[in-house]
Amino acid sequence: MLVRGAADRRHPFHTLQVATIGEDGAPSVRTVVLRAAAPGERTLRFHTDARSRKARELAADPRVALHAYHPAAKIQLRLSGTATLHRDDAMADSAWAATRPFSRACYRLAAAPGTAVDDPHAALAEAGSGPEAGREVFVAVTVSVARLEFLFLAAAGHRRALFAWRGEALEARWLVP
Repeated sequence: MLVRGAADRRHPFHTLQVATIGEDGAPSVRTVVLRAAAPGERTLRFHTDARSRKARELAADPRVALHAYHPAAKIQLRLSGTATLHRDDAMADSAWAATRPFSRACYRLAAAPGTAVDDPHAALAEAGSGPEAGREVFVAVTVSVARLEFLFLAAAGHRRALFAWRGEALEARWLVP
């Protein structure tokens, strides 16, 4: 379902909630677009702006938690792991090359995400133009998943399972919902 979510913008798993440890030590949650899922490698990928609070928080503490919910299937996933920021490497270059022009507009903004402005139109001012404008602040974030909790909600009885990896060793067990 995560692989499909990365590929299909209409799938409920296309957007995930990502929690980081805030600069003040408190949890910080936001929604991101899932760009890739590699089950064999246990990795997920989303993108962010290098100037964002999210990027600063992940650089300071790479622990991350993710949440996805599929309302029709009644499936919740809770994942946790370690994030790696890719800014000036082959992973970032490949992710940037696959990014559509519409998505690149987010990275061309002159002001950093979260900057206070007097007028909402001022927030849309661009720092540059052209196909590579914004690449300098583009970051691909990969998450190495170490833990996955699966919850299926059903009137006949919920089902919950835990999958946790220590290196390549997998621990899998049922949990009380």
